[in-house]
Amino acid sequence: MAIEQILDLEQLEVNIYRGSVFSPESGFLQRTFGGHVAGQSLVSAVRTVDPTFQVHSLHGYFLRPGDAQAPTVYIVERLRDGGSFITRRVNAIQHGETIFSMSASFQTDQSGIEHQDAMPVAPPPEDCPGLTEIKAFDDAGFNQFAEWDVRIVPQEKLTQLPGKASQQQVWFRHRDPLPDDYVLHICALAYMSDLTLLGSAQVHHADKRRHLQVASLDHAMWFMRQFRADEWLLYDQSSPSASGGRSLCQGKIFNQYGEMVAAVMQEGLTRYKRDYRP
Repeated sequence: MAIEQILDLEQLEVNIYRGSVFSPESGFLQRTFGGHVAGQSLVSAVRTVDPTFQVHSLHGYFLRPGDAQAPTVYIVERLRDGGSFITRRVNAIQHGETIFSMSASFQTDQSGIEHQDAMPVAPPPEDCPGLTEIKAFDDAGFNQFAEWDVRIVPQEKLTQLPGKASQQQVWFRHRDPLPDDYVLHICALAYMSDLTLLGSAQVHHADKRRHLQVASLDHAMWFMRQFRADEWLLYDQSSPSASGGRSLCQGKIFNQYGEMVAAVMQEGLTRYKRDYRP
């Protein structure tokens, strides 16, 4: 399913929208992909905001596993409409229960001080294997994201930083040109931001992956600069801590010109399955 279709919602009433299912023949995901519900939630919030305001942050909690075969209804609450900032809350509903809750903040175009961390060193995407070339990802059925070109930087080509417990770098872009609609590019990034981030906690635990129950618990994003989702973006990821069956992951997203366009934080479930004893 094309990203434009995934993010195209049907309006049912004022502040109420309905999204499509993830995939009618989903083999990889028995439950709704987290980026899918986060991206659609953001689209529903955007639909209630004047275009002069652009989203600059979102904070969401995955409350229940979603049903990948069922559509999701999004109810938007208009918390605040200010002169510079607007705030929305969105609840994603399936089968009468909230599966995801998100707050999003929007801001008018403003100016202030500027700085950013330098883009980390990374081999070019052309020198990195795609998901289908990596056995672990191919087995998981990531071909459902075939419209995206996703390249994982091999660990042996990664510039290891002292003191970092777990690192991963991922290049990605939409394979085909997307319309010149910045809202679409932002929502597409929100959609893709969940795909590989939790994997940054598992790079040194490959032998344990099949014994883990893995799921996103919460997700936060900040958007700093404009970008295109159909141009290469570097997702520089790390996991500073894993304990208690949960892993904290963080990511910085850069375009090929070295500009930091977004930042992501996520905590995910990485606990052993009940029938496994390490």
